Formats: sequence, structure tokens, C-alpha cells
Amino acid sequence: MFRKIFSVIKNKFFITLVLFGVWMIFFDKNNVINQIELRKNLRQYQKEKQYYQQQITADSEATYDLMSDSTHLEKFARERYFMKKDSEDVFLMIKKEKEKKK
Repeated sequence: MFRKIFSVIKNKFFITLVLFGVWMIFFDKNNVINQIELRKNLRQYQKEKQYYQQQITADSEATYDLMSDSTHLEKFARERYFMKKDSEDVFLMIKKEKEKKK
């Protein structure tokens, strides 16, 4: 049995296959370790793409609302840019952060 295993290991095709496998796993430009990292990055980029597509959809809806309805435009201007009517006063309330303890 030992001779059978030794003859398989001594076979030139087996040696070539082992060397090819080692080369592809560690030394090649597109090695397995690099491929794992690339797939991880791909998953991260797909999540970012999905997030940005959702943001684009939400912004498109907000833009449509602002362009089509003047009450939404007035509400947006009041909340975002602190605009007011001539007969109004606007008070801003800013929360102070607690000082860090030393």
C-alpha cells in the first residue's frame, strides 16, 4: 500500500498538479486570498449602491413635492433655511453639550 501511495506521489502529473495548485493559491496575480478580499469589497460596494439608490429615490420624491406643491416648498424653506414671514419671529434653540469631565 505504501508503494502505491509513493508511486502516485512520484507521478509527474501529480507533481505538476500540486505545483499548479500552490502557484494558483499563493503566487498568481489572481490568487485565492486576493479573490476573497475582492468579493468582500464587492459586497460592501453593493450595499453602498443600494443605500445611494434609496437616497436618490427619496430625494427625487422630495424634489417632485417641492416643485409641485407650494406648501411643501414653504415648509422646506422654513425648516431648512430658517425663513420667516414679515409678521413672525423665529427663535432657535440650540442644545449645549455637557462639558467633558477631566
